[in-house]
Amino acid sequence: MSREPSRWALVTGASKGIGAATAEALAAQGRNLIVHYGGDRAGAEAVARRCDEAGVETRVVGADLRESVEPLTAAIDEVGGVSVLVNNAGVAADGLAMSMTDDAFGMVLQVNLAAAFSLCRTALRGMLRTRSGRIVNLTSVVGLHGNAGQTNYAASKAGLVGMTKALAREVGKRNITVNAVAPGFIETGMTAAIDSDEFLARIPAGRLGTAAEVASVVAFLCSDEARYVNGSVVQVDGGLFA
Repeated sequence: MSREPSRWALVTGASKGIGAATAEALAAQGRNLIVHYGGDRAGAEAVARRCDEAGVETRVVGADLRESVEPLTAAIDEVGGVSVLVNNAGVAADGLAMSMTDDAFGMVLQVNLAAAFSLCRTALRGMLRTRSGRIVNLTSVVGLHGNAGQTNYAASKAGLVGMTKALAREVGKRNITVNAVAPGFIETGMTAAIDSDEFLARIPAGRLGTAAEVASVVAFLCSDEARYVNGSVVQVDGGLFA
């Protein structure tokens, strides 16, 4: 007999940007939140306070995903499993391939891909028991189309797409969906230097996107209304790669 699905969600990299907006959107759905941060505890605590205002429970958990996901797997176990996992945490270490070190390549894949896989595996244990769950992986248009100087980042984000589709086939019969969201250029710390008119002219929308716009798509994919969406990659890029 399956158990009642958990009301807990885990969002990685939730101290700012897309992760913070996603945590708040999920709190608005009535989900309890595990708010993960890599280095910005104060930011994560501020996000948790805003989520608390929605009347949900929150836990703030720090973990250096370059080293281990153990603090997060422990938190998942402590709350009895999660029904929603959003793998949002990501890093970049840009450079031309011929000058990129093995360490720079491996570190980006560890955080962006390997850690996400480990968390999927942990979260799925509970989801399979309850026959219910939502996983959303934050990839990137760079993972779909490539970008010079970002071989490691593109490889990690393309890997998330493949992992998403493979997992969707593995667990779809258990009422578990696994989808990916591929943001384009969004107003975050990673895109702060992108503001030229020439660049913005390439985007049909004529502007950068906002974290809230990405979060709204993630929140939909985590909802009951998205139960027939599985193995999809949703681009949120203002038409940049239409």
